[in-house]
Amino acid sequence: MKFTAFERNLQGTGASRRLRNNGKTPGIVYGAGQEPKNIEVDHNALYHAMRKEAFHSSVLEMELNGKVEKVLLRDYQKHPFKQLVLHVDFQRIDATTKIHKKVPLHFINEAESQAVKIDKCIINHIVSELEIECFAEQLPEFLTVDLSNVVKGQTLHVEDLNLGANIKVLTHGRKNPAVATVVEPVEEVIAAPVAAAEPAKGKKKK
Repeated sequence: MKFTAFERNLQGTGASRRLRNNGKTPGIVYGAGQEPKNIEVDHNALYHAMRKEAFHSSVLEMELNGKVEKVLLRDYQKHPFKQLVLHVDFQRIDATTKIHKKVPLHFINEAESQAVKIDKCIINHIVSELEIECFAEQLPEFLTVDLSNVVKGQTLHVEDLNLGANIKVLTHGRKNPAVATVVEPVEEVIAAPVAAAEPAKGKKKK
């Protein structure tokens, strides 16, 4: 994805407020051995771009001062209740930049699996993203989890995923955490109706 940024010379709370009032979002770009630069981005374009998954998890092309640089979205601040992006941080990258980044998981072929199609199981997605380590230029937009071969009772773990030699999943001390699990269908038991108790017979008067 590509976006345009402009160099920002004025700093401070007042200058940032004026930018926001004019439909701009203040930000900064840093990294790759270069000096950090204060930037501004069109707020509406940024807001709509941030609604796309790829803007958060893939390499972006930022045009700044007529030059296109490869960057990653590293941080941002949003207003607590308004649809307003207050500040945004980007990191420059190059072929030597190794990064840690959370990447979303895309689960595919669930309905075609034996577990779902034949055994009528339910597949629970335990996690929706994984933190990985790789060179920035090899960063995938998402990780694909193929569920076509899962069977009843199976649990799919990180080590079962085919992610390629260049990608390392960071588990932070957890040993081979689960990604998805196959849950067998629960049989519905219909209870027999309970017979209503007969009303007590009243005593006859003498």
